[in-house]
Amino acid sequence: MFFHIVLERNMQLHPRHFGRDLREKLVAKLMKDVEGTCSGRHGFVVAITGIENVGKGLIRDGTGFVTFPVKYQCVVFRPFKGEILEAVVSMVNKMGFFAEAGPVQIFVSNHLIPDDMEFQSGDMPNYTTSDGSVKIQKDSEVRLKIIGTRVDATEIFCIGTIKDDFLGVISDPGTTS
Repeated sequence: MFFHIVLERNMQLHPRHFGRDLREKLVAKLMKDVEGTCSGRHGFVVAITGIENVGKGLIRDGTGFVTFPVKYQCVVFRPFKGEILEAVVSMVNKMGFFAEAGPVQIFVSNHLIPDDMEFQSGDMPNYTTSDGSVKIQKDSEVRLKIIGTRVDATEIFCIGTIKDDFLGVISDPGTTS
């Protein structure tokens, strides 16, 4: 789920930023460029927690820009098959529902929803039990299990299930606690 790792990146800086606060400008640019991005190999970069090393800069011919190798520590979020997550439902349709756990979007097919829940169309589509006691709709919080992931270069997609013990609706937006 969450990992604290060390990564490296080559940062280019314009000569107008050279001066006493060069390191601070480099760190600010690194945070702006890296935080919130996703690499298929490491996952979503949540936050940079520290700078380990800023190497010597190399001037790029003809441009004046300088490239600095920066080694930094960061917290990354990467979901794995078999992991249990809490997510918020973002969309419900007859094929299943989509839920979001932080930056990750998870699809739960109607085949992976318990058999006693049926799709109800209307203004607010939802999956409801026959007695109406449990309802999955937009903004519901659910606990689900990831059964598959697909990793692209810049995104991670997941398939989940709530058809298991201790999984399902945690809170319903229609009720106030």
